[in-house]
Amino acid sequence: MSFIADRTVAVVGGGIGGLTSALALAQQGARVTVYEQASALTEVGAGLQISPNGARVLDALGLDADSVGLSAEAVQPMAGLTGRTLARFNLLDQKPPYRFFHRHALIVLLADACADLGVRASLGSRIDDPSQLDAEVIVGADGLRSTLRSEVTGRKTDPFFTGQVAWRAIVPDTGSDPVARIWMAPGKHVVTYPLSGGALNIVAVQERSAWAAEGWAHEDDPSAVRAAFADCCGELKSILHRIEKVHLWGLFRHPVVQRLSKNNVVLVGDAAHPTLPFLAQGANLALEDGFVLAACLAQNESLRHGLAAYQKARLARVTRAINAANANARNYHLGGVRATFAHAGLRTISALAPNVFLNRLSWLYDHDVTAPNYQFAAV
Repeated sequence: MSFIADRTVAVVGGGIGGLTSALALAQQGARVTVYEQASALTEVGAGLQISPNGARVLDALGLDADSVGLSAEAVQPMAGLTGRTLARFNLLDQKPPYRFFHRHALIVLLADACADLGVRASLGSRIDDPSQLDAEVIVGADGLRSTLRSEVTGRKTDPFFTGQVAWRAIVPDTGSDPVARIWMAPGKHVVTYPLSGGALNIVAVQERSAWAAEGWAHEDDPSAVRAAFADCCGELKSILHRIEKVHLWGLFRHPVVQRLSKNNVVLVGDAAHPTLPFLAQGANLALEDGFVLAACLAQNESLRHGLAAYQKARLARVTRAINAANANARNYHLGGVRATFAHAGLRTISALAPNVFLNRLSWLYDHDVTAPNYQFAAV
């Protein structure tokens, strides 16, 4: 017997995690309302990568990802100082495809599907406390600065600054290959990849002691990101010189939440497990969360058992992904002799064993929360 059928659900947050949860729960028969403090269900100015583990969720939800995503061909590590290609790892064999999305396009795809199923959207609604909501289940999908996180954990935890800041920007682009390039340099790196509609997404990260505020909404001067990478190769500098508008945010590490639910409140996405952007898994983990939560509540007879199943299915998985992202932060910023050896290793792997790179990530990309035999039971 399904617990969730015909239950009232309040989803706090209209981002990827919130809308995925809303859609998946509505497909299981829940009556869902999404509460979003912004005036519209939209995000602008950023790209994201959806790897096969996240793409399986989009497929299972019946969404046409090809209509808004760009299928990727490869990941290409680059020597940021010289512009030399260090390796090329093929993504064309990934099933379902590894894709690049504009965040706005994915939000619209999810929001339209939610509307088609009768999910209500309450815009301009700031929810600071679960007592504001009359719902049998409350999904905290309110992101990095979640106000519902402390309701579940019982305490407010402060993140710590990692000593790294990141800029993000989108510039006009035509003709770039559908490749994610990682331009690595001592103490910094840049990731670039194209998006549908003629644009190039840019995320640039620099190690520095000067603190910057957490979050993506802080505008900066484009000259700052250009100055940070002034010693890099001409091709990368040319890309950065095309930036007209850029946002800066500080990268903070949050403790991994060990408890994902309390009473009728449950956390998904960044509200549960913010991750650094060095494995491109933030959106993918949010997609997985939303699908697994709905399945757990559908395949268990009580809220308590459904939430216990969700905890069991997600905690170890997201912890491993977060730890892997933290490790990549170091690997991208090597300098001196360590960089020389690491770059030589990448060239060797690319030439002699190109599948090694993706095989090392099989635990991540091959994970399928939509599989018929996936364990959604509490015990």
